[in-house]
Amino acid sequence: MRVLPRSAAFAAAAVSVAALVGPVPTATAAAAATPPLAGRYLNLHQCVYHGPFLPTSFDLVTTLVPSRDGRFSAGTNISDTPVAAAVCGPGDGTYEPSVYTAAQGYDLTTGRYLNLHQCVFWSDYDQDHLTTTVGTTDPKFVAGTNVSNTRDSAVFCGGGGTDHPIPLLSSATPLDLTAGRYLNLHQCMYYYSGFRDHFTTFAPSRDGRFKAGTNVSDTPDTQPSCGAGDGNFQLVPLLSGVKALPLG
Repeated sequence: MRVLPRSAAFAAAAVSVAALVGPVPTATAAAAATPPLAGRYLNLHQCVYHGPFLPTSFDLVTTLVPSRDGRFSAGTNISDTPVAAAVCGPGDGTYEPSVYTAAQGYDLTTGRYLNLHQCVFWSDYDQDHLTTTVGTTDPKFVAGTNVSNTRDSAVFCGGGGTDHPIPLLSSATPLDLTAGRYLNLHQCMYYYSGFRDHFTTFAPSRDGRFKAGTNVSDTPDTQPSCGAGDGNFQLVPLLSGVKALPLG
């Protein structure tokens, strides 16, 4: 059983050489082929909202990118400065930021892969999902997102306490940071009226019905790519979104 306060604090050119000069040295060629990063840190702002004023249910909503509804925005960015605190929208009066709101800066210079860990938890007591991606939230709900030269093949999630991780919806997605100029972070929000429950995905999972199209590409994505849901949980376009983060 989760215990949350009613008000929670808001808690990151190729070089041309004339033929007369001769061949480009190997080190220079490698530098020319790999443009500099737009910023050193990927700052993931995990904005989790809850509805303490809902009359008959408990519901958590997670965003990493601005949705079409700016009230539930998230400040995820790429910067030379690691994030100090999450930047989130104020909510809509019914939903407000929760204690699971958190932010973490990932140093993109430390490895080839962004291993995006998506941890989806389920509470039998509250009939509610919680999605996390960062390691700086409540220890029971941490996610193992990291930057490394090794591709992660298994997801790492906190134990969840009385809530439990859902392996089918949780995943570790290795994203090759050298594969394109943009990290396209997709956010897919679903809702089931029977439980009055929202839940979010940011990456492909083993259940393709709830996949999100996060990728690295030379093209900035402008529309979210999301699975269709399962017939009970339906996609919510207003709260879904995509943010193209320039890598270089």
